[in-house]
Amino acid sequence: MAVNDPAADTVDLGCASAVERRSPLWLVQLARRKITLAGAVIMLATLVVGVLAPVIAGNPTQMEVQARLSAPSRTHWFGTDDVGRDVYSRVVYGARLSIFVGACVVLFSFVVGVTCGLIAGFYPRLDNLVMRLMDGLMAFPAIILAIALMASLGPSVANVIIAIGIVYSPRVARVVRGSVLVIRETAYVEAARALGAADVVLMLRHVLPNCLSPVIVQASFVFAAAVLTEAALSFLGVGVPPYVPSWGNILSEGRLYIQQAPWLVLYPGGAIMLTIFGLNLFGDGLRDLLDPKIRGLQTERQRAG
Repeated sequence: MAVNDPAADTVDLGCASAVERRSPLWLVQLARRKITLAGAVIMLATLVVGVLAPVIAGNPTQMEVQARLSAPSRTHWFGTDDVGRDVYSRVVYGARLSIFVGACVVLFSFVVGVTCGLIAGFYPRLDNLVMRLMDGLMAFPAIILAIALMASLGPSVANVIIAIGIVYSPRVARVVRGSVLVIRETAYVEAARALGAADVVLMLRHVLPNCLSPVIVQASFVFAAAVLTEAALSFLGVGVPPYVPSWGNILSEGRLYIQQAPWLVLYPGGAIMLTIFGLNLFGDGLRDLLDPKIRGLQTERQRAG
């Protein structure tokens, strides 16, 4: 399933400062959107499954050779794989890994992306240097760049996080830079500069808070892209080690038995699809809520109707 990417060179000032103007009831407004609420429920369910994996699932590495390639049953809800491991346990632990990788990639990419975006947008002399570096990274297809980085770093969960974080940091940097280019010219920033505020204070106290709206929206899409990319890397054999329960690893191992045991690809594939679907729904809802242009169009349509 494709992941939407709202990255753009410029961001409207109204959108950039939407968080500051948002009333405390914005969570209630978000919950009233049925599609967004559905996405949030899917995300919460995936998170709960991942956190409670040791409680609701057995040992994902335990093998029962005599029960290999068993169909779904009361004993093994999702069946077993080619060496007798319980597919249900592996899918549940795969959710835990995907949530962990997605969260870490969001944190990594936003620390790097926000820093680069602030520097590029606030200092015109460094803008060209920083953004050309970001453009160079974005010139490579995401999966190709991730594979190249994993080939040099080696298979491990930490290296997967680093590789995917590097891939998606430029997209965050472009969004932040677009906001900073607009916000740095506003009257309150100029007033703070005239009063002698240091550049670091200007960026962290006056500019960055007003960039949070597009950054928050971007987080949901980076999370979804990270989950999808991790699964793709593991499926190709360059992600996490084969012994680690991962949706991509389960799919990779099950593709050889897709006709004999279709459940080996059905359940992990469905988990990936459902998780990405929920993240996209939630991200679309955040964008609609925080973008004043879209809210204005929706209000006009409601009045016209």
